[in-house]
Amino acid sequence: MGEPFRLQPQGPTGAYQTFSIRSRPDQAVRTVCEQVACEAWRKGWESAIDERTDLGKAQAAYIRTQSGRTFREMPRGDGLTVFRFDSGQRCFADHKTRPELYLVRDGDFRGNPTGRRRVHTRAQDWVENVQEELGRFNEDRRRG
Repeated sequence: MGEPFRLQPQGPTGAYQTFSIRSRPDQAVRTVCEQVACEAWRKGWESAIDERTDLGKAQAAYIRTQSGRTFREMPRGDGLTVFRFDSGQRCFADHKTRPELYLVRDGDFRGNPTGRRRVHTRAQDWVENVQEELGRFNEDRRRG
């Protein structure tokens, strides 16, 4: 894979800032359903439990007494009980994601002349920083 196409910068390296989002490929952390767009979280889900077995009895007891989730219970005549869980609550899966790093550094692809680098802890802060810089850029451009 070759070098990406880049327009030749018109100013010195120090006249630029680089905003980037990175993640470490070797690091995964447990996360909540909402952050991974879990379909069960968005739409709700059903679990059919066979209460004729010891495992099924234990699963049903856990759902009823310890899960802390909102559900409707629908017994069927064949020994299965269907638990219908409402949307917007944590499912039973363990979700993993790679945490993102929201970076701002001085300079461009040619380097960072000041060595200054900032890591935002929240995506919202990074977006706000980008918007502020674009606002300054557009104001300077408007002034000529």
